[in-house]
Amino acid sequence: MERKELQDKLLECEKLQQQLWAYRPLSTETLKSLREYYRIGLTYTSNAIEGNSLTESETKVVIEDGLTLEGKPLNDIFEAVGHAKAYDYMYAVSHDSPITEDIVCNLHRLFYQQINPENAGKYRHVPVFISGSKYAVAPAAEISKRMQQLLHWYNSHEGKMHPVTLAAELHKRFVFIHPFIDGNGRMARLLMNLALMRNDYNIAIIPAICRAEYISALELAHTDDTVFHAFIADRVMMTQMDILRLFRENEPAQEKMPFDQMLLQTITHNPGLNAPKLSERLGRSLRTTQRYIKTLSEKRLIEFRGVAKNGGYYAL
Repeated sequence: MERKELQDKLLECEKLQQQLWAYRPLSTETLKSLREYYRIGLTYTSNAIEGNSLTESETKVVIEDGLTLEGKPLNDIFEAVGHAKAYDYMYAVSHDSPITEDIVCNLHRLFYQQINPENAGKYRHVPVFISGSKYAVAPAAEISKRMQQLLHWYNSHEGKMHPVTLAAELHKRFVFIHPFIDGNGRMARLLMNLALMRNDYNIAIIPAICRAEYISALELAHTDDTVFHAFIADRVMMTQMDILRLFRENEPAQEKMPFDQMLLQTITHNPGLNAPKLSERLGRSLRTTQRYIKTLSEKRLIEFRGVAKNGGYYAL
């Protein structure tokens, strides 16, 4: 990927964020609603990337109603509850300065406490290996030093780099250290979102369907971080458009983004969704969504990939 393409994506992030800022000030009720909406969404997607079996609706039941689910592994439930607690903490410290090792360890402790209390919030003392990667992570003896260096780097570059690039780089460098015995991917995504929030951006969600692309981009980032930075920029844009859609639902019809444009943008930045998922995400009926999908397909702007049951739409 060319640097120019990445810069174009970052510019689009800025434009979308400016559109979101235009809605300020937001009411207390709206802020609370958005926070709860993404509390479920980020918990579900971040856990799903790591193989958690809970659906989004099951995640919501576990977090909001405190119920266990028959037939579901207890660890999957603990991961949902723990991630929601860590998410709340991320919000609570989003305006603290600087980001410290205590903040990082507290995030992990809240997430991991019910799963493995002995190692929750503590740097690992044993070697770990990333499946499918040819690169080694930091030796256990170097973790404390490497984490201090990472956070010094972040705090000294805040306000000097593009917020999306800064957040993506924090994510990448944290994963390459892999300071905890487990849960490093989820901590990296929480820290990335903490960085975005601290720099007045909205959080970014990485859907599980993008897992292979996500892992591949991270692996490439050992030698060239452009693809990974662009991937995160796409995720930021996807969430920005999601929030704009929610805001525009309360606007007069003539002021809304044309639905075909909104549909195409959603498919572009959230590849692999099928018609029912697109209908749900965009708040339109399935029949209406299918009609616009047909139009975009005929214009060769999108195409369906995969088998009927498990496939989805991709932008061309």
